[in-house]
Formats: sequence, C-alpha cells, structure tokens
Amino acid sequence: MAKKLMKGNEAIAEAAIQAGCRFFFGYPITPQNEIPEYMAKRMPQVGGCFVQAESEVSAINMVYGAAGAGARVMTSSSSPGISLKQEGISYAVGAELPMVVVNIVRGGPGLGSIQPAQSDYYQATRGGGHGDYRMLCYAPSSVQEAVDLMAKAFDAADEYRNPVMMLGDGMLGQIMEPVEMVSPREGALPEKTWAAGVPENKGRAVINSLFIDPIENERHNQLLEAKYQAMRERETLSESIGTQRAEVILVAYGTMARICERAARDAQKAIGAKVGLVRPVTVWPFPDDAIRQAAAQPSVKRVIAVEMSAGQMVDDVRIAVNGTKPVGFYGTTGGVVPTVQNILDHIQAALKEGN
Repeated sequence: MAKKLMKGNEAIAEAAIQAGCRFFFGYPITPQNEIPEYMAKRMPQVGGCFVQAESEVSAINMVYGAAGAGARVMTSSSSPGISLKQEGISYAVGAELPMVVVNIVRGGPGLGSIQPAQSDYYQATRGGGHGDYRMLCYAPSSVQEAVDLMAKAFDAADEYRNPVMMLGDGMLGQIMEPVEMVSPREGALPEKTWAAGVPENKGRAVINSLFIDPIENERHNQLLEAKYQAMRERETLSESIGTQRAEVILVAYGTMARICERAARDAQKAIGAKVGLVRPVTVWPFPDDAIRQAAAQPSVKRVIAVEMSAGQMVDDVRIAVNGTKPVGFYGTTGGVVPTVQNILDHIQAALKEGN
C-alpha cells in the first residue's frame, strides 16, 4: 500500500476505522479536533455512527452503551476533556467493557495551553478515575506508530475486556508525516457472547459495575487484577537505542523520545559522551526490565528521565532502577517543547556536576 501524507489526528481516526471501529462519540477540544471532524465525515461512508455529544460526560456514557452492546467503539479528547470522562472510564473498567480512548495531551493544569505536553502521565498510568484499576496505555512517537498501534489497541481491548488508552500529545496530533495505512480488518470481529443484544446470549446480559456485597466486590477486583498481571506479562513494549556501553541512559516516550533519539545520536560528537535511549512504547505496563537492564551496565554513570512535564514518569524510572544508579530529570512544562541542544546541555552539566 502506497504511503500517504496525513496529519496525526486524521491518521489515528482512519486507522481506527480500518481496525473495525464503527462507533465514535466525542466532543471538540483543541488539539484533537481533527479526530471527531474526520470521524464525522468518514463514519457515514463506512456505515458507522458518529455523534457529537453535548459534553465529554455524555460522550463517554454513549461509548459505555455501545461497548455494552458489543460494538467496536472509541472516543477522543484532550486533557481537561479526558478528566471529565474519568468517571465513565472507571465504570467501563468495572463493567469489563472494551473501548479505545485517545488522549492528545495539552499543557495544564486547568485549561492550561493548547500546546503539546506530557503532563497527563499520572492520570493515564494510574487509572485516572476512582477505584483500583489500570488500562493498557500506548504512547506512540510517530504518526506511523500511532497508526500501527490502533488495531493492536482495539484487539487488546477486546481480548482483556478493558478500556485501552492511546496517549499522544498536541505535536503528534498536528504534525503531518507519510504513513502506510494498515490494511482493513478482514473477517468477523471477535465474538462477544457476553454483550447485550447478542443472539448467542440466551440469558439476560448484565452490564454492571455495582457490587453491594464487599466479598463479591473483592472477588471482582481480584479478577480484574489477574487481567492486569496478564497485561504486564504479555503487553509491555519498549525500544532500546544505542544503550550498549553507554555512559548515560535517557528514558523518554512519545514526541520527547524523538528529540532524545537525536540528542543521543549527536552526543558523542557534541559533548564527548556515549548516550543511549530507552523508549517506553507502553507507559503502562511500564518497561521496568528494559530500563533496569540498560542501567545495570558498568559503563552507565546515570539515567535521566526526559519529559514535557514537571516530572511524572521519573517516578517509574526510579522504581525500575531501584537505586543502582543515580536517576536525574529534565523537563519542560506548559506546552514548551525542548530542543536537542537543551537536552545535550543538561546531559553535559549532569555529567560534570554529578547531578
């Protein structure tokens, strides 16, 4: 299939359609507006359903309903909008409903800015809403990777009967890159005999997250925990670049990883240090083992977490390294995107001062 120049948001939407998504419910907010706009045009063309809800709260509850009926369904938003959806997402996890939620992150807190940021990391990797729960969370660093991961996200949501999040940022959503679109979904989608309105379901389908009996509720939570453990074992993804015999290991995801990859490539010539990169592709489950192994090399003097936030992923990096090497942090906030030179300057200063 020939490559086509596409904006990130539009490519994500088209990839969802090719993955078999036929229901989309959302509400506009910058910088993800091209996703619902694209879906409004394309869904009728493929026999699907697009609804612009009256609010983010309404949108996520429409998603809940469609998922409960067995549909492949998604929603998208940006930061404050995802916050409004969190109650519904928690309900969906509790009711074991598969869906895909796309968050194209903007600067915060509050309304913040409309520029790219990574300050929703805690929200994305710690559940975000109330109760004990987790979601498989992909963090693509290119438009092509976002396209490739969309089908995987829908399949994983169905396999685990759990919402899956695609975590991007304003830059990923707005940049245009050549992409090779995934092939259309062939054949039937996975059977969902548990869903409401499915002919195979002879009894009454109960789509529910309420458990009055605490023992029953604990049993349900233990069932969910078993799924999360299976995700940790099977779904953790990362990429290691130039980490062999490195003096410094950078850890970064998404757009920030692209900038760090260039910084690592330029480091030997620019500052006389060999720098490697570990890029989490899933930010939950987090690739602890890959980071731990990279940091364990005798050549490594320190590990640096690099984020477009005030410091969130760095907590997971410190847990992974577990005190075996110093872990530093470099970050920008509010929508400021650092340059390659910013990162090189920080690495050089950290090596010099031991910080």
